[in-house]
Amino acid sequence: MERKIPDFSGTWKMKSSENFEELLTALGVNVLLRKIAVAAASKPSVQISQQGETLTIQTSTSVRTTRVSFTVGQPFSEATVDGRPCTSSPRWETAHKISCEQTLQKGEGPKTGWTREITNDGELILTMSAGDVVCTRVYVRD
Repeated sequence: MERKIPDFSGTWKMKSSENFEELLTALGVNVLLRKIAVAAASKPSVQISQQGETLTIQTSTSVRTTRVSFTVGQPFSEATVDGRPCTSSPRWETAHKISCEQTLQKGEGPKTGWTREITNDGELILTMSAGDVVCTRVYVRD
């Protein structure tokens, strides 16, 4: 039986964000850069295109645009929230949730990762973690 893959595609706008500045603090981002990042990330636009289990996620803020492509089940290179290169290993945690552990390619730092989940009411929930700190961002389709 083939399982149905949730549809992450679309343009998403952020509805709420909790603990983003705390996440940056846990990553050791200095106070000035944190303030800039928090302001810039307050209204991100997220575009996701999806072909089966391959997703391309483009996040645009007033300061920068990041783009990442990956296939669930295959490790890929990306950067942590604070910009350090890492190897990410995405996998299906549930039928509607991708979870991803990040391993720094060099250097030390808190354990980081993220999840993306489509809820029953069609919201996209992104969680990002650094050590014990978890940031939760809720998006709705634009």
